[in-house]
Formats: sequence, structure tokens, C-alpha cells
Amino acid sequence: MDFCTLLMTDKIPTPDYKSMHEWDSYQAQLTIEYEQSFDEGKDVESLHDLFQAVADLPASQEKAALANILYYMVLKAPMRKNYSYNEPSDYAGIQKLCSSQPHTSELPSRESLRPRIQGAWYGRICGCWLGKPIEGFSRADIEILLRGTNNWPMKHYIQQKDISPELRNQFTFDVYNRCYADILEHAPADDDTNYTVIAGELIERYGKDFSHKNLADLWMSIQAKTAYCTAERVAFRNIVNGYTAPDSARHKNPYREWLGAQIRADYFGYINPGNPHAAAEMAWRDASLSHTKNGIYGAMFTAAMLARAAVSTDIADVIQSGLSEIPSTSRLYKSISEMLNWKERGETFQDVIERIYDQYDEQKIHQWTHAIPNAMIVTAGLLYGEGDYGRSVCLTVQSAFDTDCNGATIGSIVGMMSGINAIPDSWLQPLHGTLETNLSGMEKIDIDALVERTLNHIYTFPAST
Repeated sequence: MDFCTLLMTDKIPTPDYKSMHEWDSYQAQLTIEYEQSFDEGKDVESLHDLFQAVADLPASQEKAALANILYYMVLKAPMRKNYSYNEPSDYAGIQKLCSSQPHTSELPSRESLRPRIQGAWYGRICGCWLGKPIEGFSRADIEILLRGTNNWPMKHYIQQKDISPELRNQFTFDVYNRCYADILEHAPADDDTNYTVIAGELIERYGKDFSHKNLADLWMSIQAKTAYCTAERVAFRNIVNGYTAPDSARHKNPYREWLGAQIRADYFGYINPGNPHAAAEMAWRDASLSHTKNGIYGAMFTAAMLARAAVSTDIADVIQSGLSEIPSTSRLYKSISEMLNWKERGETFQDVIERIYDQYDEQKIHQWTHAIPNAMIVTAGLLYGEGDYGRSVCLTVQSAFDTDCNGATIGSIVGMMSGINAIPDSWLQPLHGTLETNLSGMEKIDIDALVERTLNHIYTFPAST
């Protein structure tokens, strides 16, 4: 049988697009691609109706082909002439636009640093757990749940035992069967804590000079594809298909400025105490495997703050250290700087949160999960939590958006600044010193062992510059 006859008689295999998860299907996320492209300054307004028309089609091979064409049209689209931001993703380009300078503070002794590293680890895990049961809830739904459990304003973990049948009936979704702190024996697995452990494993295997390939190889081996979400899931697929950084972050990745890299950055701050510049550079290496522009800056901002928090208790100093490591011409820099001005003018915490909600709509998934509004909420929690662990994490989590991510990040920073002794036992006790993960061979981990490994990475490996 000749080739032409074969084509005519045998059906060519095609994917079952209708069964694909949306994170694995570019055609399923065309509206997000449009929003993302517009946000980063692409001149795509003339394509709006075309994007919407294709997005409205049912999943099919034909829709996939049209989505492909739209991808290349966006890729080639010029920047809008009136776009005022300059946002490179390469490290050299970033450095030209930020005020940081390589520097290293005197390294504290191991014993004096241990309580801070403990505070960072436990603070991150507790903050994550505080926000995890209500991840995806709107701000209004969070308030209803907290008021109904006598926990408004938020003061402590939500308890399943406090959720009455009457309260459950106020929701159209299940609020009861979630990972509440009073029904589990240790901290549950979550991508926010998985990634902190992964970063530690990265340093353990490859040292502080790890490469993009090292990180990609680790991702392939340490957990299943289904444990990765949004930008990381796309990057995972791209890596499998032969793409390397930075293309692994850019190719058909509408989530490229979401907060995934921001939640992966903490460990690079942990192991560079007093050296925000080194922490930010390592965070860039990690983030640029899966993210671009503000998706990268959010990671650098977080890592730098944590590095400074290891040797400082001054919140303004910590935030400025983070800002110094990202381009002053970026949307993230502008947003955080505006927040500092609002605080300086005497605006209340609630005023600031309302301003964030005026700019970003939690009902739109692209805005709910974007790096910028979530970094803003974390910064607000830092500014108005005033260094108190419980107040800081509770203000942050009750403000909604990505609650477990933001709770983890602020818990990490405040825990680092204040140390383990400043975190009340009511936060620590439900953990029983144990963290569950989705990582191969590390399903349950002693948290104090993670602390000691972190200290080993600080004092054993040569300092980054």
C-alpha cells in the first residue's frame, strides 16, 4: 500500500482534546493569553474579537490549529507605543534597571541564626496551613466563614469543629471536608511547601551554582507532572518536549507572570542571610525556567526580602531590600512603591486592601493568581502586621486572593525576622514537627531536619556573590 492510500484509509491519531486538563491545553487558555499579552504591553487589541471567537469554539484539533496561529501572532505582535514599562527577563537586562549592588553582610554564627531559620520554616508551613483550607474562596466567602466560626477578624486556624450545619448551608460548595488543623496530625502536603523542600534538594545535589538543566532534571525526577500547576505544569511539558530555559518559560505559557515562581523563592533567601543580591540571583535562575518578567521579579523580590530578614528586624528595610533587586521600570516595582506611599500617608490596612481590589478582580483567574496583586497583599501584611506573627499572617490570609501562597510567604518572612520563639505555640502545635509532601521518597519530613540541612547549606557551601 502506497503512502497516499494509507493516508486515505487509516485515521491519523489525534489527541483527545476534550479530556485534556486545561493546564495541558493551550487552546483552553486563550482568554488568559490575551489578557497576559495585553498586560505586558503587546499591541493585541485588534485581535480581541478573534481570540474570543476561537476561545468560544469547542475543544478540537481545528481549535488547536487556530490557537497555534494566534500564539505566533501574539509572539510577533509589537509593543504598544504608549506602554511605559521596561521589563526584561534576562538577568543582565534586569541588573541594568535595578539599584542593587553585590554585597554580603557579616555572616551570623550558626547558633544565632538557627532560631531565625526555624522561624522561617515553621512560619512558612503554619502560614500555608492557615490559608490552605480556604484557597479559592472569595473575600466575601472567607468573611462569612470566619464570622460563622467566631474568628473574624482572623486570629487563629479555622477549626472544623466550629463549622455548624447551618454555616455549611450558607455555601454552594463544600466548606467542611477540608484540611483543617484540628483534624490532621501534621502539616498537609502543598505546592508552597513542596517547592521549598525541592529547592533544598536542589542545593543538596548541585550546590549554589546549580544550572537550569540541574533544576529541570530535578523536576522530572522528584514528583509527578500532576503535582505541578499552571506555569510549572507548562514548563514541565515544554522540558519533556526538548525546550530549555528561557524557552521552557515562554512557549505557549499563558501563566508566565503568575505567582508560581514567587512561592518557590524562599529557600534562596534562607541560604543567603544578609546577601539579598545573591538570593535574588538564585531566585532568578530558578524562576526563569518557568516564568517571565513580573513572574520572575516576584521571586527575586521575595528571596531578597528573606535574605535581609535574616539579619534585620526593620520591615521597611526588608521591603526596600526586595525592591532594590527588581527593575524600577516594572509594574511590580511601581505597585509596591505605591503601597509604601499609601502607608506613609496614613491609610489604613483596609484602605490598602480596597485599593488592591480596585485594581485587580479576584473573580478573574488571571488576576487572582498573578504575581503582582499577591505580592501586594503580602507587602500589606508586612506593613500593617508590624512584625507580629499571628497578626501578619491573619491579615494577609483574610484578604483573600491566593491564601495559602500568601500565608506561606508572609509567614516565612516574619518568622525569619522574629525567630521561632516569637511564634506562639498555638500555631506550632498542630504540626507535631512533621511536614507531608508529594515528593518521591520524602512523603513525611521532620521539620527540624529541614532546618539543620538549611544551616548546613549556609555554612558548608561557598557563599554566592
